[in-house]
Amino acid sequence: MTAEHPQTDPVALTADLIRCPSVTPDEGGALVLLEKLLSEAGFDCTRVDRGVTSNLFARWGAKGAARTFGFNGHTDVVPVGDAAAWTVDPFGAVEKDGMLWGRGATDMKSGVAAFAAAAIDFTRATPPDGAVILTITGDEEGDATDGTVALLDWMKANDEAMSVCLVGEPTCPENMGEMMKIGRRGSVTAFFTATGVQGHSAYPHRARNPLPAMARLMDRLASHTLDEGNDHFDASTLAVVQFDTGNAATNVIPAQCRAAVNIRFNDMHSSGSLSKWMQDEADRVAKDFDLKIEMRVKVTGESFLTPPGALSDLVSKSVAAETNVVPVLSTTGGTSDARFVKDHCPVVEFGLVGQTMHQVDERVPVDQIRQLKRIYTRILRDYFA
Repeated sequence: MTAEHPQTDPVALTADLIRCPSVTPDEGGALVLLEKLLSEAGFDCTRVDRGVTSNLFARWGAKGAARTFGFNGHTDVVPVGDAAAWTVDPFGAVEKDGMLWGRGATDMKSGVAAFAAAAIDFTRATPPDGAVILTITGDEEGDATDGTVALLDWMKANDEAMSVCLVGEPTCPENMGEMMKIGRRGSVTAFFTATGVQGHSAYPHRARNPLPAMARLMDRLASHTLDEGNDHFDASTLAVVQFDTGNAATNVIPAQCRAAVNIRFNDMHSSGSLSKWMQDEADRVAKDFDLKIEMRVKVTGESFLTPPGALSDLVSKSVAAETNVVPVLSTTGGTSDARFVKDHCPVVEFGLVGQTMHQVDERVPVDQIRQLKRIYTRILRDYFA
């Protein structure tokens, strides 16, 4: 790196991003900062905003290059919660005790800073035979309808494409380098409303109580074994997450009861097959209790797997070279924007230790941010070698 172009410091960049109060859906200045930095480094930048969501597309190299390595991440963060519970300013980017503190320090402004810094320095030092693309959204922590989805829609309409993509989400449970994600479980939430006939609790025969019916349905769903897992996925899980009547009286049988379940499912199922199973169960219970049960479904994402191969090998070798740890290939955890990218190109995830994400006093070791930049730089170098 020449004196004209010194190394890009990922810690300083992370701090600058933390100081941007980009709580979903507010852009907070984070994408403006990145667009300026990347444009000055020779990246062609385009804002791909949709609705109230801000997004940034940045490409170094020729459009339509034969080999294009992509990074994906987000600059939006969850709310700080009780600000008085923080020991530092949540948006102050305080550095102390070898840690950088602030909302988004772990999830995932450090990851964005690391891959942006790696991409800038790599393309300046050794311009590759190909292109590097960064897709950065402000809508990952929200509904995720106008974030990475909007970027991918725009890319398709404008003949932009990534050959492969790495999502920089935190993936390591406790130690740097121990885990990368090659897939994710799907998520579907079902909302049930059971409707009977209201009445006096002293005369239950004159009413039709929806509570026992809903209790029966929740028990049938929660007691069912969906599967035992497979080579790449743990067993699918179902959790009852809501059960409510809104009834404050003890002498009234309510007319309605509501409940909800959330299923995290592997690639042995689809949201469609699970929805049909739950609807069949609801219909059966409704018939048994002679009342009505309606179901509404919200699908957050389908399960997917990027089979182990060239991309996971590339990332694994780079991680091992920089950390002396060979990452486990995992599909655990919640959903991420990789669930959208997988329809565009092969995708894996690797990032920092995620122990404090979404917590009060969120923080990250500064050495890990620098280490992550080195890992991403090595991935780029080996990909284009």
